[in-house]
Amino acid sequence: MSHKLINRSPDLKKLRDDGYGLETRGAYLLVHHVPYVNASKEIKYGTLVSSLTLSSERTAKPDNHVIYFIGEHPCNCDGSRIQAILHASGNQVLDANLGITVNHSFSNKPQNGFNDYYEKVTSYIRVISSQAESIDDSVTAKTFKAIESKDTDCVFKYLDTNSSRAEINTISSKLENLKIAIVGLGGTGSYVLDFVAKTPVVAIHLFDRDVFLQHNAFRAPGAASLEQLDAQPKKVDYLHGIYSNMRVNIVPHAYHLGAANSDELVGMGFVFICIDDGETKKAIIEKLVAAGIPFCDVGVGVQIEGNALTGIIRTTTGTLAKNDHIASKISFANTGDNVYSQNIQIAELNALNAALAVIKLKKLVGFYHDLEKEHDAAYLINSNKIINDDTGP
Repeated sequence: MSHKLINRSPDLKKLRDDGYGLETRGAYLLVHHVPYVNASKEIKYGTLVSSLTLSSERTAKPDNHVIYFIGEHPCNCDGSRIQAILHASGNQVLDANLGITVNHSFSNKPQNGFNDYYEKVTSYIRVISSQAESIDDSVTAKTFKAIESKDTDCVFKYLDTNSSRAEINTISSKLENLKIAIVGLGGTGSYVLDFVAKTPVVAIHLFDRDVFLQHNAFRAPGAASLEQLDAQPKKVDYLHGIYSNMRVNIVPHAYHLGAANSDELVGMGFVFICIDDGETKKAIIEKLVAAGIPFCDVGVGVQIEGNALTGIIRTTTGTLAKNDHIASKISFANTGDNVYSQNIQIAELNALNAALAVIKLKKLVGFYHDLEKEHDAAYLINSNKIINDDTGP
């Protein structure tokens, strides 16, 4: 419940957005990395702990003014105990099952009590940390450190504070139940993964049998080490290893997906097709259209003109309601004269192609407004124009 409770509670959300290291365990709030001075006049860091008064899965007005502390007793800069918060000392187990044992309790009651937990927490931090700041003005409880997510329903291993700070969690939730497949993890497909991995989709399935080689490193996000390249991992395994650092439910499939096993896409909520093989692409699209599964097929066409490159970046979308344009927009021929197939390093075109495809997915689910409802978009490199076509439902 951790990140959901924080997002639903304006006072807790403000604390997190201000950079405090929050954690909720059951009905307790923990604020980590609070600087204080100990009796030896050393700067240390402790944790404030407060019980939470809850109503309808959000915080209510605090029902008491007492707060707990994990650490030594905070002191003034001369080593004497801060009198303004004195209450009780001695280890106290607040909740054994949640692993919460505190060392002190403090009392600093305002005349009318605290209005919310932002006021309560910041009030105690001002009293406790001001003495540490008088010794070293660089210390702060506002660390903006990554906060581990303990919510079993959350796909992220640390909280998406970006969406929270921008107050778009409700809009982002439109993606939550989607199961995504990416077929082809080359340049564009790997960038699709980079963008989609940062959304709350429930699962991401990766399909590609190829090995991640040196030329792949120059048109994929991030920077592979020499040791990683020497190991010659499968593309899906290499990328799974990277993006599993931030989220769960990334599923690598290190084999070819085609007519014989395209049934594996049945049940997906959306499919990104990022491959060049025309025959394989045709079989996959036929399966998706028959199953009513929305998809986006991407393509980068690059040619040499004079002493420079030009070309088109294509993004074609098919849905249950609109797929009659597919045959006229997607080529299923296997052509070898495209300069792109010669591994020219054009990561920015891959990234743009992926961005346009992911934006289209987000339009389909209502994350972005969609006035044109285009199902085919072509970006012309030399004129910097995007041409929309095949509008529909």
